[in-house]
Amino acid sequence: MLGRLSPARRRFVLALAALATVAVVAVVVAVVLSRPDEVTPVSQDQPGPVLLVPGYDGSTAALDVLAAALRADGRDVTVVPAEGAGTEDLRDQAAALGRAVRAVLDESGAASVDVVGYSAGGIVARLWVADLGGDALARRVVTLATPNHGTDLATVASGLGTTACPAACRQLATDSDLLRELNAGDETPAGPRWVAIWTEDDKTVVPPDSGVLDGATAFSVQSVCPGLVVGHPDVPRTPAVMAMVAAELGRGEPSVPDATVCVSR
Repeated sequence: MLGRLSPARRRFVLALAALATVAVVAVVVAVVLSRPDEVTPVSQDQPGPVLLVPGYDGSTAALDVLAAALRADGRDVTVVPAEGAGTEDLRDQAAALGRAVRAVLDESGAASVDVVGYSAGGIVARLWVADLGGDALARRVVTLATPNHGTDLATVASGLGTTACPAACRQLATDSDLLRELNAGDETPAGPRWVAIWTEDDKTVVPPDSGVLDGATAFSVQSVCPGLVVGHPDVPRTPAVMAMVAAELGRGEPSVPDATVCVSR
């Protein structure tokens, strides 16, 4: 197409493209540089309260099952209610998570928390750590079936308008500014230990390996439990996955679990 333009117009088009590229790079660099360089990690041998962060639309039904399992293991668990309908700006939801963490720490007297974010809730947890001081308060962050690099479903839906695809939906598109900025530089900033668990059967997070997080202990459910079919809605309430989460929130360093977690409890 450029070959049909006059030399002057071709130079003009190329200059505009170069300026657009520079603008995107500048935004990403500014976000990276605005994040704190150093943080003092909290102690890893003192597990504190657990906060469970719901996904897009704010439903907590599946997380309530996970919460009950963790409480049975003796953990103090709070399921964080979503802001509004759970479809608002994910940055606002991250701020709400920060307030919930402060309330839990004030009530418990603990020094740190463990956070498990399901689906979009994992992005909320990552934003809280990266931009809102969570790096100094989180001991562990586990993302469950989280579209860490977006999902094709949101990319398609974002072209249908704001009613069909509200703010959080658009932010989960593979090419969203929010995800580009969040993934710039270090996907797992210093502070907590990071774990990313995803299912190969996911039809909501497309492709499913968008759940991978660079720098985290990352694994698919099926790499540990071959043949186990787990769809996106069932990830938090599947016994094997609940056992995986409990193991990752223990005192020891996170690691890919062995097949003993595959036995239903």
